[in-house]
Amino acid sequence: MQGIIIENISNLYKIKQLDSKEIYIATARGKLKKDDIIPVVGDIVKFEITDKQKNEAVIEEIQERKVYIKRPKLANITQIIYVISIKNPKPDLLMLDKQLAFAEYLKIKSLIVINKIDLDETKQYTKIKETYENIGYKVIETFAKQKQGIDELKEELNGNINAFSGNSGVGKSTLINGIFNKDITKEGNISKKNKRGKNTTTITKLYEIQKDTYIADTPGFSTFDISEIPSKDLEKYFKEFKNHIQKCEFIGCTHIKEQNCGIKKAIENGEIENERYQRFCKIYQELKEKEERKKW
Repeated sequence: MQGIIIENISNLYKIKQLDSKEIYIATARGKLKKDDIIPVVGDIVKFEITDKQKNEAVIEEIQERKVYIKRPKLANITQIIYVISIKNPKPDLLMLDKQLAFAEYLKIKSLIVINKIDLDETKQYTKIKETYENIGYKVIETFAKQKQGIDELKEELNGNINAFSGNSGVGKSTLINGIFNKDITKEGNISKKNKRGKNTTTITKLYEIQKDTYIADTPGFSTFDISEIPSKDLEKYFKEFKNHIQKCEFIGCTHIKEQNCGIKKAIENGEIENERYQRFCKIYQELKEKEERKKW
């Protein structure tokens, strides 16, 4: 039988059979551990029922993964929804740009959600929206607690295994609860002292919206590591850079110290936003420093 892993707690896996709504609790066959293959949420697996009355099973085989994220461990997602809040906590655009680059690297779709727009009386969020829409990303405005923007968001989720990402407190759980129109995930509280969220999600879990459409609510996405991307290749994953790299004078231009750089000329001409370029430089330096440390 075939199924998708929708939850993992310790060495037990909750599997939804693909041809029905039946849920099984499974362990992994020993040979998988021997081959050093550990099932993760999102994996498509072949399994054998060991006790039909108790809905118990054993995983025999993991099908080839289209996408694999090491931290948090998640397989076969097709779209990441990046949630930022306009206040409490304030937008973390450096983290957003890291995650967008990582999605480009994985060759999966990205969707940006700007939540808590009700807290922004001067509508400063429109500048963020314009920046990323000009690059080519879909941006949705939401006021999750009043379910504003939820219908538009639901349409974008169809046919995908979606992972929600963003710092604690931005409203991921409120959005997911709004999509299902019931409380299926806990909502985090904002610490009054530092205006940051308290992470309430402790396990990775897939929620089915409709056939072939899932949402992954997962801890730790805001801290995932993008060091799989070589610093020299980072330019490939900033979408707006692509048409300007060929205008650089030097092959292998890092777009930081060099003169006659196509990216810098594009910034001067207003074709690339300088603030996003500055975040590119920070991410590049972070990746470069990690590469240098590995050498030692």
